[in-house]
Amino acid sequence: MIEYVAADEVAALGYAAAIEAIESALRAGLDPGADPPRTITRVGTDGELFSMPSAGPHGVGVKLVTRAPRNAQANLPVIHAVYVLFDEQTLAPALLLDGAALTTLRTPAVSVAAVRPALARFDEPPDVVVFGTGPQGVGHLHALCEVLRPASATFVVRGSTDRRVAAPADVGARVVAAGSSDLVAALRRADIVVCATTARAPLFDSALLGDAAVVLAVGAHEPDAREVDAAFCRRAQVVVEDVDNVRREGGDVVLAIRDGALRPDQLLAMRDVVTGSVTFDADRPVLFKGTGMAWQDLVVARAVTLRSRP
Repeated sequence: MIEYVAADEVAALGYAAAIEAIESALRAGLDPGADPPRTITRVGTDGELFSMPSAGPHGVGVKLVTRAPRNAQANLPVIHAVYVLFDEQTLAPALLLDGAALTTLRTPAVSVAAVRPALARFDEPPDVVVFGTGPQGVGHLHALCEVLRPASATFVVRGSTDRRVAAPADVGARVVAAGSSDLVAALRRADIVVCATTARAPLFDSALLGDAAVVLAVGAHEPDAREVDAAFCRRAQVVVEDVDNVRREGGDVVLAIRDGALRPDQLLAMRDVVTGSVTFDADRPVLFKGTGMAWQDLVVARAVTLRSRP
């Protein structure tokens, strides 16, 4: 029987080790554009099945993800996922990993790896604003805490602000309402902004952000949805996982190009940032637009298994 790697064992790798695994793979020559695009199969009226395969020097694997929006009405998880890691020689199934936990771990790790050189611009502990209180919003804050120590974290929600967020105990965290004066004040002093929502339109007026701001936008992965406005794409140095991939799936970039605010040749590939082939201008903001790619799951899944089964 194939062995199952549960969520707590996946999470035990930690964000710092996941970041290092991503960076090491890119420095070793991994090509983010080598994998086929994810496939989406419609299920019923609103369900979806995503398939994300990857094969290369880090192994062979596939993540299968289902999305059932109607589950929210019954207080059930909207997203379910499993990851199958195959033996590199025989291609027989070797391990089955909790796919949701893997996604929660690898996505913030990729975001931090993509902008890590820009994080060095902050001489003082940065102020962080997070749109979204789900696993990705909280996970990004925890990942940031593993490479720097934020001074504060402001979580932005729609509706009631009377909720608890699993932020690190030593980071001053608060919850504010979208559209409030508290949010405007938080954005004016923000150093890092995380966008991890299901929004289809920009979450904030980017004119509120300073020229040193770093924005991590990971919620939207459809060509007609975005969390960040075109004006910020015009100002920013825009980092992407892979240029071809983001032009298929990254609405923040797709729509900014359509609006004439950004050109494809201005996009910075994450691999070039990690390897030092390109550097950031200190007086311009940075935007990382991530959609999630199969190679990231494979790299982090291998790191999980090497840690727990050396």
